[in-house]
Amino acid sequence: MLEQFDLHNIMVIDIETVPQYSSHDQVPEHLQKLWDLKTQYQRKEETSEAFYERAGIWAEFGKIICISVGIFTRGKSTGLRVKSYFSHDESELLIQFADLLHSQPTNLILCAHNGKEFDFPYICRRMLINGIKFPPQLEIAGKKPWEINHLDTMELWKFGDYKSYTSLSLLTAIFNIPTPKDDIDGSMVGHVYWVENDLERIAVYCQKDVVATAQLIRRYRGEELIADDCITLIGQ
Repeated sequence: MLEQFDLHNIMVIDIETVPQYSSHDQVPEHLQKLWDLKTQYQRKEETSEAFYERAGIWAEFGKIICISVGIFTRGKSTGLRVKSYFSHDESELLIQFADLLHSQPTNLILCAHNGKEFDFPYICRRMLINGIKFPPQLEIAGKKPWEINHLDTMELWKFGDYKSYTSLSLLTAIFNIPTPKDDIDGSMVGHVYWVENDLERIAVYCQKDVVATAQLIRRYRGEELIADDCITLIGQ
């Protein structure tokens, strides 16, 4: 599977998001009311104040604080070069990411785990809100489905079955992809950002997901995993 794709024309990405405000009581009153309406069915018996810690899931109430990208590199063995863009200033972060994509071929393929449901639309929505022009790789309006160069490792695993969600951690486990023991998980990102103010720690976590997704692509293709000494992690 995926043998028809040139690995070196694929960019693997992952994003980390948090609520736009540190707590519900910091949210402007008119947005608090809209938050109540938006989440009235999802939160069930939970109060909107308590549920706000999950606001990063929604692009209308969250913001992107980190985008990590991975590019497969050539050599005696296939390698992976991973770089993170992270900032408290979302607009600055998105401009940097857009500039990166503008420097790449327009037919570059973007790949993420659950990217079609989360990463790609989230980035587009936040770019639109921040007044940033879409790079061609993210522009999907008016395109036919087969003209959109987006890959989703979770969608690929479904093989047409739309009834379930399969986490990246589960797939790395069943494909025997070694992953380092994380000191945080996705549910802790908001706390690490707003309480601990440790953005670099979040960037490291984000990079690990890019590496895991890249390794999953290798497994899908029936290829050997990328050796640890062929993976280069670069900060901002």
